[in-house]
Amino acid sequence: MYKKTLFVLIGLLFTVSAFAAKNNNSIQIKGSDTMVNLGQAWAEKYMEENSGDFVAVTGGGSGTGLSSLISGTCDIAMSSRNIKDKEITLAKQKGIDPFEIKIALDGLAVVVNPANPVSKLTLDQLSGIFTGKISNWKEVGGSNQKIVVLSREVNSGTHVYFKEHVLRKLDPNSKEEFAPGALLLSSSQAIADEVAGNSSAIGYYGMGYISSKQKHIDVAQNEKSAYINPNIENVISGKYPISRPLFLYTNGQPQGLIKKFVDYTLSKEGQGIVIKTDFVPIK
Repeated sequence: MYKKTLFVLIGLLFTVSAFAAKNNNSIQIKGSDTMVNLGQAWAEKYMEENSGDFVAVTGGGSGTGLSSLISGTCDIAMSSRNIKDKEITLAKQKGIDPFEIKIALDGLAVVVNPANPVSKLTLDQLSGIFTGKISNWKEVGGSNQKIVVLSREVNSGTHVYFKEHVLRKLDPNSKEEFAPGALLLSSSQAIADEVAGNSSAIGYYGMGYISSKQKHIDVAQNEKSAYINPNIENVISGKYPISRPLFLYTNGQPQGLIKKFVDYTLSKEGQGIVIKTDFVPIK
């Protein structure tokens, strides 16, 4: 009986040790849907070069990623916005010290169906459309069709950024909100799919999601400004008016395996993947 119990205990210890070893060589990354394709591309290439390491990447939105970091259920949060003061306060209450790493830049593309004749809009017109003040395409040079407004859901960093920079035009006193009838979709891909199948729809997402099934809108600061294409060169130069930084957040400065992965994302190869996935490198 004693030997049997001893063997069981040894077996359990071996299993726990094996799990711990596996766990020590794995990284859980969660957050921004805008960044999920980039994160998965990094992870795939990193694991090819580091066969003993495992990196899991899932989306869910910037807020979800930061909540997971704060709750200790992920190692790295991907975010397309800065962490909020209330999130920092909550993190510190839980013994988490969010550390911010700017990893890339992104231009937010405004997209319509290819059949839509509208190809350029000012920020004022975009604000009017997404708040519902402009409700028919004929008001901005299009067909006599009701505009279908698409947005990311409120937990998305993309939603927050677009509201602050386009609807509210960075006015801290503005209270503008998305049109009451706006369809809130769970991912950038969902917006892409809806725009592809709906000639009246307009939406927005990271420019890495642009495909031939959607048409991007050239955007101008105002009627007297040039209309700018959402591409890498215009984001780097600062000409494109709807662009933003992308971040990774860790608990304190990265150490060990997490530092190894973060260093990879900032390496020449990692920043090359940024370009390949249609984002803008910071190096």
